[in-house]
Amino acid sequence: MKKSLKARGNNLSSTEKQLEILSNGIFADGRLPIFEKKINATLPQGLHPEALAVLQINLGYMCNQVCAHCHVDAGPDRKEIMTQTTLEECLKVMKNNSIETVDLTGGAPEMHPNFRWFVEEIRKTDVKEIIVRSNLTIIVANKKYHDLPDFCAKHFVHVISSLPFYKREKTDRQRGSGVFNDSIEALQKLNKVGYGIPGSGLELDLVYNPSGAFLPGDQAAMENDFKTALKEDFDIEFGQLFSITNLPISRFLDYLIASENYEEYMYALVEAYNPSAAENVMCRTTLSVRWDGYLYDCDFNQMLDLKVAHEKNHIRDFHATALQQRSIRVSQHCYGCTAGAGSSCQGTIA
Repeated sequence: MKKSLKARGNNLSSTEKQLEILSNGIFADGRLPIFEKKINATLPQGLHPEALAVLQINLGYMCNQVCAHCHVDAGPDRKEIMTQTTLEECLKVMKNNSIETVDLTGGAPEMHPNFRWFVEEIRKTDVKEIIVRSNLTIIVANKKYHDLPDFCAKHFVHVISSLPFYKREKTDRQRGSGVFNDSIEALQKLNKVGYGIPGSGLELDLVYNPSGAFLPGDQAAMENDFKTALKEDFDIEFGQLFSITNLPISRFLDYLIASENYEEYMYALVEAYNPSAAENVMCRTTLSVRWDGYLYDCDFNQMLDLKVAHEKNHIRDFHATALQQRSIRVSQHCYGCTAGAGSSCQGTIA
């Protein structure tokens, strides 16, 4: 099985190839249970959404970094970007529905030419929380982004930043040479305007995901280690650490196959299946909007082009009641969200 997978090559650019591999071998021959059967045993009525709380909007796949495990395959050469028309359709949905949180992601969402306009317009709606998922280095990458900390602070944007580790070697290995130093500089700039400082009202959280084919450790313990190291070494403060499991899609799937770790990793995910995590998966309260306006149950399904299971699957046709009645689409990658303490864009869930 390992050899046959590796022989199929890396760079799985097609979503069809990814889905084929995720359904092949260890699942097709019955050695591991199909996720849909597993989740239906936990939730006999099936996996369905609850009230929509988070609208996660992917503004595009352009990014100033090319990270080894990026599930979006983002990079400087990606041209996909959300149009003004689609941005306005998203705003219309916010205005007409009770959505608590808007979560802006990418790529590097800050690179979208209308990013600042969009944030300002969201602030005119009843949305309570705006999240921006930043790779940090964008803040120091170019002078036109240097004032991002001030802009985000002005609009009380919740900044969630990627930092693979609190040491240079591991971070640069996963994200590229020099990323750690730039990330530290960016965090210091965010602290300077109040982000992460108790009582400031400016939320700054970090995201950790493993650098290899293994599940993350205890989130609380890692948060303590991160806080201690960053404070002692760089006088940096932040709020929470979110631990996220690497899902076997896109570049991480390439890595698993190239390193001949695919089967072992999938076995680890399945063996760590947690019914409590399965009941609280983020797709039950989150809806993902791709840069072209199509709707997905989560941004991982977005990368596999598994659109929501409803004919009204574009933001321009948004219908809250109809979408509430859909079934959530699943595949084998969903084991990543239900393993151990569970995983979501907000960290562990069980």
